[in-house]
Amino acid sequence: MPGNTFLRVEFGKRLNSIREERGLTQEKLAALAGMHRTYYGAVERGERNVSIDNIGKLAYALDVSLSELFEGVAAQPPRRGGARR
Repeated sequence: MPGNTFLRVEFGKRLNSIREERGLTQEKLAALAGMHRTYYGAVERGERNVSIDNIGKLAYALDVSLSELFEGVAAQPPRRGGARR
């Protein structure tokens, strides 16, 4: 995966977790959110930089708030060696 994908991967893991808790397949969630299944799969794998509009659709389809959708998603990887800026 080229470029800085940490946040996309973390977000995808969170989507996967919520989707599985709800007992939904990728195909079913994609349909509920009005997305193509291959696009949704790429979002969940961290391969796509999803728009805020599509994030809103996913939150609605999963019946969670935006804050719940991002709960536990780290913005950046932990720093190595405890270095401080």
